[in-house]
Amino acid sequence: MIWRRILVRSDSTLANLHDVLQIAFGWRDLHLHKVRIHGRNYGVNRVGGLWFSHDARTVPLADFQFRSNERFLYEYDFGDGWQHVVRVERRLTVEPRRTYPVCVGGQRAAPPEDCGGPWAFLKRRDAVPGQIREHWERIVASIDAGDRDVLRDELEAVESLRAWLTLDRFDRRKVNYRLKLYAAGDERWRAEP
Repeated sequence: MIWRRILVRSDSTLANLHDVLQIAFGWRDLHLHKVRIHGRNYGVNRVGGLWFSHDARTVPLADFQFRSNERFLYEYDFGDGWQHVVRVERRLTVEPRRTYPVCVGGQRAAPPEDCGGPWAFLKRRDAVPGQIREHWERIVASIDAGDRDVLRDELEAVESLRAWLTLDRFDRRKVNYRLKLYAAGDERWRAEP
């Protein structure tokens, strides 16, 4: 299971929460999204996208008075169909010296953006070891044959698979660095994750 534990302030809007989730999962906000809470959809209206009567930029989390362990749905990239169950574990008192939002836990790297959704992600993940074996065999053959062009192409192909080799790793420090930039209003948080 891939998960993140994030502390956010209750005065954060649903749009802020979307940004925080994008950072936590290493995505780049390339697609539409919505949040479904208590039977209502919230989002940001975009030309060619869904139209929401509740603008996520104006709705703070505090408005919902969430109970401990209450859940709601966050959907991202409707074409790929990523659905995240967000659980409010509990409400805490704000620590004055702490910067919010902050990621305090998590497991496994998130799927790469635009990988085709949950089923395509799982299929691709399971195929990677075999693909690497095939590329490795071609690398060895190109070295034996002295074919630098094939060697270069195969090394590039293996490099493109690197993210798939580190799916069990979650870099909380990297996430928190970007969250600090976000909290400070520094647009560098939008840079490539």
